[in-house]
Amino acid sequence: MTKKCIVTLMVAVTFSFQIIAQQSAVYTSKIVEYQKALTLYNNQQYQAAQSLFKAVYKTTKETVLKSDCTYYIATCAIRLNQLNADKLVEDFVEKYPTSTKRNTAFVDVADYYFENAKYAHAQKWYNKVYENDLSQAELEKYYFNKGYTAFLTKDYKDAKKYLARIENSKTYGEQAKYYIGFMAYEGDDYDKANQYFEQVENNERYQEKMSYYQADLNFKLGRFEQAITLAKKMLESSDANEASELSKIIGESYFNLKQYPEAIPYLESYEGKNGKWNNTDFYQLGYAFYMQKDYNSALSEFNKIIDGQDGIAQNAYYHLGECYINLDKKQEALNAFRNASQMNYNLKIQEDAWLNYAKISYEIGNPYQSAPQVLAEYLERYPNTSYKEEAETLLIDSYITSKNYEEALRLLKGKKSYANKEAYQKVSFYRGLELFNEGKYLEAEALFDASIKESINPKFTAKATFWKAESDYQLTSYEDALLGFKQFVQQSGPSGISEDKNVNYHIAYTYFKLKNYTRASEYFNQFIATETEDQLRLNDAYLRLGDAHFVSSEYQEAINAYEKAIKLNNIESDYPAFQKALSIGYLGKSSLKIQALEDFITDYPKSKFRDDAMYELGNSYVKANETDEAMRAYNQLISEYKMSSFVPKGLLRQGLVYYNSGQNDQALTKFKKVANDFPGTPEAVQAVSTARLIYIDIGEVNQYATWVRTLDYVEVTDVELDNTTYESAEKQYLDNNVDRAIRGFNDYLNEFPKGLHALKAHFYVAQLYSKKNLLENASPHYSYVVEAAQSEFTEEALAKLSQYHLEQKRWEKAIPLLKRLEEEASFPHNVIFSQSNLMKANYQLQAYKIAVSYAEKVLSSSNIDNKIKSDAHIIIARSAMKTGDEDKAELAYKEVEQVAIGEMAAEALYHDAYFKNKANNFEASNISVQKLAKDFSGYKYYSAKGLVLMAKNFYALDDAFQATYILESVITNFSEFEDVVSEAKEELSTIKKKEAETNASIQAED
Repeated sequence: MTKKCIVTLMVAVTFSFQIIAQQSAVYTSKIVEYQKALTLYNNQQYQAAQSLFKAVYKTTKETVLKSDCTYYIATCAIRLNQLNADKLVEDFVEKYPTSTKRNTAFVDVADYYFENAKYAHAQKWYNKVYENDLSQAELEKYYFNKGYTAFLTKDYKDAKKYLARIENSKTYGEQAKYYIGFMAYEGDDYDKANQYFEQVENNERYQEKMSYYQADLNFKLGRFEQAITLAKKMLESSDANEASELSKIIGESYFNLKQYPEAIPYLESYEGKNGKWNNTDFYQLGYAFYMQKDYNSALSEFNKIIDGQDGIAQNAYYHLGECYINLDKKQEALNAFRNASQMNYNLKIQEDAWLNYAKISYEIGNPYQSAPQVLAEYLERYPNTSYKEEAETLLIDSYITSKNYEEALRLLKGKKSYANKEAYQKVSFYRGLELFNEGKYLEAEALFDASIKESINPKFTAKATFWKAESDYQLTSYEDALLGFKQFVQQSGPSGISEDKNVNYHIAYTYFKLKNYTRASEYFNQFIATETEDQLRLNDAYLRLGDAHFVSSEYQEAINAYEKAIKLNNIESDYPAFQKALSIGYLGKSSLKIQALEDFITDYPKSKFRDDAMYELGNSYVKANETDEAMRAYNQLISEYKMSSFVPKGLLRQGLVYYNSGQNDQALTKFKKVANDFPGTPEAVQAVSTARLIYIDIGEVNQYATWVRTLDYVEVTDVELDNTTYESAEKQYLDNNVDRAIRGFNDYLNEFPKGLHALKAHFYVAQLYSKKNLLENASPHYSYVVEAAQSEFTEEALAKLSQYHLEQKRWEKAIPLLKRLEEEASFPHNVIFSQSNLMKANYQLQAYKIAVSYAEKVLSSSNIDNKIKSDAHIIIARSAMKTGDEDKAELAYKEVEQVAIGEMAAEALYHDAYFKNKANNFEASNISVQKLAKDFSGYKYYSAKGLVLMAKNFYALDDAFQATYILESVITNFSEFEDVVSEAKEELSTIKKKEAETNASIQAED
């Protein structure tokens, strides 16, 4: 366009404005108002400006003016942070799409948000800008602002795109390079980051921040010396947070250079992210201490690594194990090596950890697996290990030392080497002994046979032979038992094994059971001649020696033996005193016998044989023809012992005295009392028979018939058939034809359910069923005997029937029977049996006070074995725990420890650890748990409970690793014990919540 044309156009425009001004004074006025509003806008008086712009907009019809007013109303709204600001801008763009201010509006709004640090808003509006409408200067600013906005909103892709366009800009270049370098740093592209940072390192604006980044970059690029130099340079001028990060860079750099003494102070100065370290932080400081042989400091860091599941954690746990070994803390080392052995990030470390785990398991025991199982698994995993011979030796020995014989047998099964066979011989014996002590004699015998079969170690062959014979004895196979004991005598030789000491005692007892009393006496004398220490066994030997002479009618020798037993006075001497009195009588010294019995009744007021003595005294007076004294003795018996089986005998004797003296009425009174009060007993049968003779003598047979029909157990017309049928069955019984005898007695009872011999038939068939272990079949027959009148069979029936109910855990049914047995028993062992089981049954029914009273009764007896003692103490202890009396429980469990074996010993040892934990004696508590794991690993329930205790102990000792590792192992390995797992989970959750406060690597349990 020519200059002339331009001038002409200007003149035309001026002329047109003049025309417009002339045409509308109003329009001129609106321009003035618009200019005022624009001035207010430029002076940042946005509220006033917005109001004027709105006024102008309402009154003008000029499109351009309306468009401009709409633009400024919207931008004022943006600056006033009004709720509808963005909407106003969008409405402006939509309403005036051809406005020259459209792109300016986008830029203006975006820049406003940018300058006010509202970058997400800014980014939204920058995305609307048309780049082609911008000048070069505007474009550079736009690129920087948009790139920086993307950078701050973590949109690094866009950030790099726009910032890269202004790398060489004089205005924005250095800033762009810094941010591009930072993004490369964040993206782990350290070479690129370093390249950009070096281009702006002289700019003071970035120097301070870049010093840290460059130090970190050099560290991450493996330039540790440069990292140390750069980090140390700015350490003093840094704030606390940055100083912490710089210390970490310096410490880790020294660590990677293996300059551990220099690394330690800097690693310690690190304060963590948000005040928390992670597992790597703890590992590095711990390893630095470890390399300085400062094991206590090392483990204090390693044991804070919880839940680690990576190579660093495996290394840490392995070195933690080594620290514990160096500090002689083997239980702790066991857990650390076990953890490392279960990780496969580094296979060499895993193998070494396995070896250490196996060795320590052998040394101290293992609560998770038996030591043999661990060693066997190690050899299976690493068959070519250079430690194979050593591990195999430990494996063989561990079968014995672990005392987990059942597991050992399983592991040894099928292994054929000589060493394994010797181990199998020993383990079979020890497992057999365990089963013997549990009363499982058939199972025990099978294992003793297996031990004898190997015959590698003569000592164990002899021991197994002895205990096989003892099993036969307990199974009433006395001939086999005798043969076994004699084989043992031939095998044991000069070795002097412990069983040698009492073998004569056992042989004597076996002869005694075989009723070969001469040989029994011979062996009892041999035992007595050598025994000097075991006074209880010596006392028993004198008693049985006396009994052997007594049944052999060697009464003076019997008296001598009984007197020696009385003199020892180690257990109740009432039995030998009573037997001595009987022996005196058999020597024909009637008056001395009577005096001895009178003395016995006075001297032993609580003896179980006192009713026997009264009955025998009455009989002795009858023989001496002192019937009045006899009647007095019988009456005393009947008065003082109403439940005694001697009462019907005494009444019958009184009746016979009257009968023999011609006092028929008095005799009939006694006979009828026996027949009526004690139906079905042998005494009742004899009473009926003798009464029949009296009625015949006095010619009153009809009265006899009338009376006898009132007795439902006497069928007068079938007496002969009754006797014949019973005697047939009894003969089979006496000939030991068990099945025939059972069939015979059942036939008798079916034909004569209330027959003369019903009581005996019920008792004998019950005994036969019991011998065949058919206790359910025996039960109703024992019940008949128990419910009948007192007889010589009552005591045995009460014992057997109560035992049956106990085995079925029918406590309520067993208790009344046991109470009767306690009151009525003549034999001391039945009294102890009743009391010991009354304490157990009442405990099961939660009657703890009654259970304890019976336990104390049991313990007051001097003639009980260790098994019964431990039962009594354990009942006292458990009851005390149930009732909250832990002081009493603690004392009781200490007593259990002294005498118990097997599971009870494990329970007692667990509680020893429990009470030590409660007393804050944590290390001593752990020692008890270790002993529990080593000596009683077969009792998994107490092993699991002990581990939870151990975890609590370790946490109290500030060892979080041990605590959490043990609890996690319990949860994983002992799922069958829900109560223990529940406690472990609760404890683990508590610990993790606490540890998560300082360790960022830990995920706290909900």
